[in-house]
Amino acid sequence: MHWMTRQTAMAEQGYIASDDLAMAVHLALSLGRPLLLEGAAGVGKTEIARVLAAICDTQLIRLQCYEGLDAAQAIYEWNYQRQLLTIRAAAEDGETGRSVEQRIFSEDFLLERPLLKSIRQSKSPVLLIDEIDRADEEFEAYLLEILSEFQITVPELGTIKAITRPIVILTANGTRDLSDALRRRCLYAHVGYPERDTELAILKARCPGVEAALADQIIGFVQSLRQEDLEKKPGIAEMLDFSAALMGLGIADLTQDPKLLQASLATLLKTEADRFNITAEVCQRLAGQAA
Repeated sequence: MHWMTRQTAMAEQGYIASDDLAMAVHLALSLGRPLLLEGAAGVGKTEIARVLAAICDTQLIRLQCYEGLDAAQAIYEWNYQRQLLTIRAAAEDGETGRSVEQRIFSEDFLLERPLLKSIRQSKSPVLLIDEIDRADEEFEAYLLEILSEFQITVPELGTIKAITRPIVILTANGTRDLSDALRRRCLYAHVGYPERDTELAILKARCPGVEAALADQIIGFVQSLRQEDLEKKPGIAEMLDFSAALMGLGIADLTQDPKLLQASLATLLKTEADRFNITAEVCQRLAGQAA
């Protein structure tokens, strides 16, 4: 499949990808390599995994990373409660020793978590490892075996090899530097805030009912707002929420009702400091520039 065909397929799912991003996705799928996507929060990194799952008509398996994430939560763990009940029942029946141990450390007692689940599907799923930079550095070591060999070692059962290779998407927001070992195992793309024409196309694809003039104003306003000194710049999701709010309020021109426009910033600005800094005057100035 040509990379532009994949770009078109993504557009049909409502995701307008740049040429560079579409090529990176194409190469990752063609070569069977994990794809690491870095960029600010809200630029559409996570959405790529959902879109690929839809295009490939396959399951999306998501692992949300956070500080303290370990193998038991990400790869597998044993059903301890069921193991205890089995041990007690065996003891009551006079059964002890090796046979009980073999039974409780069998497949019947194994709980699959996202990473193990992703390599045991009959059809390759999309595995989203979201915000990998929020996990501890030690957790990256758990990923290396999976990303290199697509297999997982369970001491009690041995090595479990992938039935099919998952399509792996990793995202990072720049919370910390990722290890060289992890980066080497992945293809890479940086996802930035879209250019004006691209963001306008996204808006029209996701909100087809928006008037053309209002759409132009919305994109101009949001892109100018991102140039202000903000703690949290609004992403694409916030832009779409802002558009939906304006349409719901019946606003056809950003300059028509400054009070409503100011109130609608609740969809774009997500911290008290940003709401304080973007005053009514700033809001009107940005609206005037966008008009």
